[in-house]
Amino acid sequence: MTELHESAGTGPGDAHFTVFTDRADAAAVARSFARPGSRSLTHASGRPWLIGHWHDDEVVTANAGTAALAVVGCCPVDADELRRRAARLRDLAELDALARSLPGSFHLVGALDGRIRVQGTASGLRLVFHAEIDGVRVAATRADTLAAALGLDPDVEELAVRLLWPAPYPLFETSLWRAVTAVPPQDALVVSADGRTVRHTRWWTPPEPVRPLAEAAPLIRTALQEAVDARTRQGGVVSCDLSGGLDSTSVCFLADRSPARVVASTWPGRDPADTDLHWAERAIEHLPEVEHVVWDADDSPLVYEDLLDIDDLLDEPTIGVMDRSRVLHHLPGLAERGSRLHLTGIGGDHVAWCSEAYYHRLLRTQPLFALRQLRGFRALWQWPLGGTVRALSDCRPYRKWLADTADHLRCPSPATVATGLGWGMAPRLFDWVTPEAERLARQALLDAAATASPLHPDRGLHSDLEQIRSCTRIIRQWDRMAARVGLPMASPFLDDRVIEACLAVRPSERVTPWRYKPVLGAAMRGIVPDACLRRTNKAAASMDASNGLREHRADLLALWEDSRLAALGLVDGAELRRLARRPASKGLSDAILYSTIAAEVWLRGTARGPARVPQP
Repeated sequence: MTELHESAGTGPGDAHFTVFTDRADAAAVARSFARPGSRSLTHASGRPWLIGHWHDDEVVTANAGTAALAVVGCCPVDADELRRRAARLRDLAELDALARSLPGSFHLVGALDGRIRVQGTASGLRLVFHAEIDGVRVAATRADTLAAALGLDPDVEELAVRLLWPAPYPLFETSLWRAVTAVPPQDALVVSADGRTVRHTRWWTPPEPVRPLAEAAPLIRTALQEAVDARTRQGGVVSCDLSGGLDSTSVCFLADRSPARVVASTWPGRDPADTDLHWAERAIEHLPEVEHVVWDADDSPLVYEDLLDIDDLLDEPTIGVMDRSRVLHHLPGLAERGSRLHLTGIGGDHVAWCSEAYYHRLLRTQPLFALRQLRGFRALWQWPLGGTVRALSDCRPYRKWLADTADHLRCPSPATVATGLGWGMAPRLFDWVTPEAERLARQALLDAAATASPLHPDRGLHSDLEQIRSCTRIIRQWDRMAARVGLPMASPFLDDRVIEACLAVRPSERVTPWRYKPVLGAAMRGIVPDACLRRTNKAAASMDASNGLREHRADLLALWEDSRLAALGLVDGAELRRLARRPASKGLSDAILYSTIAAEVWLRGTARGPARVPQP
């Protein structure tokens, strides 16, 4: 295996590539993917295997005979160990165990006897797509790379689906181009030696949530420590978010135990009731070697800022565009302080807590315990008794629930108790979405419901996995944006090993109305001081969102003046312009515009003209 490249490659944090079989026709197709600055790994024959962009620190390769392995991303795997694995490789299915054993966040690519296998992460943070190009099956880590090679426009039907708030599983995991197939995160793609025959093979299943917290806490601590170590072991300077919340505080204390020098970054909230700075300063008292940077709250960008200027989107719309400016604003300042990588606590909410929907099952298996807990949840979330009883009595299977949502797209949002104890939040469409778009979205829901299976039979674990994968779709794009501004980000909580360790905890101990994030408190005891573990809330930043609506209404108005979605017949531009002039309109503070803005901003970033809405 050799590596060829025309330049030193891209900076760290934005590794992306295509994968080809060891065939002459595949090599011919591969030539069209080579660009100035792209890098290439080759098969033993000299034909292209991987073509794309990555930094030297983001790839480890090994080959032995007809076997070759590449780990691309963040993974502390030793090259010699990877070479020994390649030498022992007799079946690509053996890579299941390798993928499940390594810490970090990475793509794993294997080649053996002419076949190739490509997989991302179970979290969905690193994805795999494939398409047939000139008779050859090509895999890629980005769908838009394949779509561009095929000269495709985004499918209007898929855009209509993305207007749902929210798009439920599995609809949000499809590609925006019908000819480009998305590989589910739990699956690997295998391409046969003929270069055409493909199959998806499952490599990951979630752990059953049966482990007592006392037994699980040391395993979670180890997994999170290894995730942070994978990013800090090289030393230098790293920066960390330090909001004072349990998630970022845990990452900051773990990073402080590493060879790296740590710069902690705190954005105080604009809301006078926000206590982030108080809790961050309490943590810093125990971190004497950490430099603490406190930014001016009034300098923090508001939600909806710079929507008209975004040009770094990936291969799908993301509601992350609403907070893009806020996420990226402080990164150049941290880079000036020497940081080579910025660590966040993102994902802690998704893995250190869990869905109350587990209590739908627990009520039937541990009724007395579940009833006591549910009384607490009712008081905590103000669930009405009648709604709680109805939600707990709803035993519809996932397919039936998904099909039923198609008939209620214009209805008001269901009660929070129905979302909290059910299969998830039922999707909605709003007044500005056209009947044509509603028809397309409704049909997509019915088509999916005919074959869909939940991510797990337990609606609690299904909800957890769906929320993790919804989160990583946003973080995947933020990571690329951060790398582009010069300081890559990493979110250790979203590493597969950390997710597995947390999901294995018994839900009765993981989510409770009486304690805030008990999993993280137990795992971090002895590392994070008890005084810092006592926080029982987090900032909501609702003032930043409402102020953003008012201050950036001119940008929102401009967004709809020449709407690409309106040109496609998916939205009513006049209705959206009316809303932009009235930012205090009922419901706008509940983020109902997010999916529509995300699709509009993404379309503006695509170079090709719009298609037309197909008629029934």
